[in-house]
Amino acid sequence: MKIDVWLFAKGLLMGAADIVPGVSGGTIAFITGIYERLILAIRSIVPEFFSLLSHRKPGAFWQGIDGTFLSTLLVGILTSVVVASRLIVYLLETHPIPLWSFFFGLILASVFFVLREVHIRDFRNWLVLVLGVVLAVMISRAAPGQLDGGLTTVFFSGAIAICAMILPGISGSFILVLLGSYSLILGAIQSFDLVVLMVFAAGCLLGLLTFVNVLAWALANRRQLVMALLTGFMIGALDKVWPWKETLSYRANRHGEQVPLLQSNVLPGEYLAVTDTDPQLLIAIICALGAMLGVLVLERWAANGGAEK
Repeated sequence: MKIDVWLFAKGLLMGAADIVPGVSGGTIAFITGIYERLILAIRSIVPEFFSLLSHRKPGAFWQGIDGTFLSTLLVGILTSVVVASRLIVYLLETHPIPLWSFFFGLILASVFFVLREVHIRDFRNWLVLVLGVVLAVMISRAAPGQLDGGLTTVFFSGAIAICAMILPGISGSFILVLLGSYSLILGAIQSFDLVVLMVFAAGCLLGLLTFVNVLAWALANRRQLVMALLTGFMIGALDKVWPWKETLSYRANRHGEQVPLLQSNVLPGEYLAVTDTDPQLLIAIICALGAMLGVLVLERWAANGGAEK
């Protein structure tokens, strides 16, 4: 099987995005022009699987679920999650402002391109867009919880988080933070805890196969409203990825370390005053502009047929 290097690279980007609380792999899929193809491919797995059982035609099954597309993307995502998890954690701890600035620019530029697909003269679309913004901001500002960390919690965390992971603008990682499972799952990835990872994967599979049918139907029958809602989600996500934040309270993670619990956005000048830390404004601008330029390149490439190769 010939590997589509560009599709694999998109999987790498999606996996890296899903690790960061506040950024969605679905956003990357949207930017790179593979979002709807991904939803339709996932949706076809269950009916095609039962068709295989009755007719025993593995080739038809593979073609019916767009297997080469899905497998290449999945390998890229998993590779990124395993390889990049330590890097992302390192950057979040040591260089948070440049990292968040990069993702802020990424999402901001994406909003511009996605908004072009929404009929802006339709009042319903604007109403749904505003609803999406409000919901995303409410989720991003919700206080994280702390569940018991048992395997049942791990399973349902996967089922809930995967739904957010495939929605542009809503971060599955941040949903895990809200549920109190983020450090547990990230730790399991880094230590390769197969029990936790398999239970989490089973929850993801259940949530994905359930939610994707609803999303596929909505895209087919209410496309404009869905696009408006997803655009609102992406705009609302900018609140979460704003690089300069003041920490209002802390909580202890499962290792006993103090980590931020509640944060509020501040301007770069205020950030220096309240934290006595360099806001790194020039570096932040460069990272944001670099991300925006990257989106422009990806969009132009997709428009020239690259997304379908």
